[in-house]
Order: sequence, then C-alpha cells, then structure tokens
Amino acid sequence: TPASVARSLQVNLHGEAVGELRQGIRTVPIWLRGRDRGGLEPGDASRHELRAADGGKVSLAQIGRLAVEYEEPVIMRYNRERFLPVVANIRSGQPNSVTDEVWEAAAGLREELPPGYRIDIGGSVEKSGKANASLSALQPVMVALMLIFVMLQMRSFRGTFMVVATAPLGLIGAVAALLLFNQPFGFVALLGLIGLAGILMRNTLILAQQVEDNRADGMDGAEAVIEATVRRARPVILTALAAVFAFVPLTLDGFWGPMAYVLIGGLAVGTAITLLFVPALYALWYRLPPLAR
Repeated sequence: TPASVARSLQVNLHGEAVGELRQGIRTVPIWLRGRDRGGLEPGDASRHELRAADGGKVSLAQIGRLAVEYEEPVIMRYNRERFLPVVANIRSGQPNSVTDEVWEAAAGLREELPPGYRIDIGGSVEKSGKANASLSALQPVMVALMLIFVMLQMRSFRGTFMVVATAPLGLIGAVAALLLFNQPFGFVALLGLIGLAGILMRNTLILAQQVEDNRADGMDGAEAVIEATVRRARPVILTALAAVFAFVPLTLDGFWGPMAYVLIGGLAVGTAITLLFVPALYALWYRLPPLAR
C-alpha cells in the first residue's frame, strides 16, 4: 500500500521512533533506521527493497515509476488557500507608507500573474485594517451611547452640541505630535483619538456644569462663565499635566507609542484651547450679555 511504502522509505532515509528507553530520570527515544541510510540518495530509491505480504522482497522499480522532483517540504495555507509568504524588514519609514510604495511598484507583477494567482497584503498592515473594521462596526453604537449620556447630563440639545463641538479640538495637538515625532497614524493612534475626545468632552462638561451652578446661585451670565473658568482651570490643567507625564514612558514602546504621542499632544494643546474656546462658545451659544463695567 502507499502507506507501507512511505513508511519504509521514511525508515531508510530518515528513521522512525519505535519506543523509549528510560535511564534514571531521562527518557531516550529508540530509533529504527536502515543500514544504508547514509548512502541511499533520493535518486537511488529505485533499488530500495520492500517486504511483501508473503515475506518476499520487492524493489520500488517493480511496483512503480520513480521521479525525483523538488517541492516545498511544508504546504502553508491561509484561509484554506495555499500561499507563499514574502517577509521583509523595514529599514526606515512606516509600515503603511512602505507597503503603499511596494504595492505600487508591484503593479506590473500583479498584471502578469497567471489565472488563480494573486498578491495580498499581510502583516501589521492587514491586522491594522481588520482592527479598524471591527472598530468601525461598533462606532455607531458608541457614538449613540455617548450622545445619550451627554444629553442626560446637559438636559438640552444646545448643551449637547456645545460639548460635542469640543471633541475635535484635540486633533490640533495630536496631528502636530505625530508629525513632529514621525509616528504613524494607525489603529493605536485612532484609539488615542477616541480616548482624547472623551477627555476633552469631560472637561467641557465640568466647565459647563460649573457655569450652570453659578447661574443658579444668582450670578450674571458673563460673570458666571468667567468665575467657572477661573475656578475649574487649575484642576483641569493639573489633571491634563498628570496624564501627559504618565504617558511619557509609553512613548518608548514600539506598538503603543503612537497612542501616547496622540494623547500627549492632544491633551496639552486641547486642554489649553478648551479653556479658551468653551467659555467663548458658551457665551455665544447662549447669547449671554457682555459683562457690565
């Protein structure tokens, strides 16, 4: 049978473990090998003799035609399809940009491939794309929940819009930090932007709630905005500084580094802009009268 022929060749060409020998606390495998294992080449396999069922010997040349061919010792599959990986290390640059350049350079090669063959992008770029796709699938639900919680806190569409309008302010510092330190904008950087938007909106909620409390205590509109900004500026700034310094060690990490730079740059610039933008937006949005002199 093909199985018996394959096993016989395996024993002669390589050997096969048939048992174990225990020596104290060690276990030594017992190997069965052919006598001419060292001198038998693949091209000479036709003279290899097999033991037939009746006890006689039969050479391989008597039961089939032998041909020596070269093939991959391991057949690799990805998504149930055979594939041949091409791996390279990047000397300089970012994976996304380098992959785009290689993809454009291989345009002619892709056109010359025979039917049934194709080139796909893998590695970190593929993983980042899958992560972004999974994140995008949940994004509508997360945005809806965020709006619901902000609405419950502000209790008005006008206040909700004001809070959401401060979320993009962190992009200024985040983009500047990524460009300054030559960091890629990938999945982890996107996670940092999402967290940054939440932090800035939280600061806006704190400031807006303080303004509402001041107005409830009888302060005029403009005076309530100024007093709330002065009172909440120190805790907001100190919290942002603590977060910035906490993320500094993370910048040394090769994977989480982009997220750390996004949060550091976004918090540093976004917090400063928020303390100036939110009071002005609140006064403009609620049409507060100017402070009397």
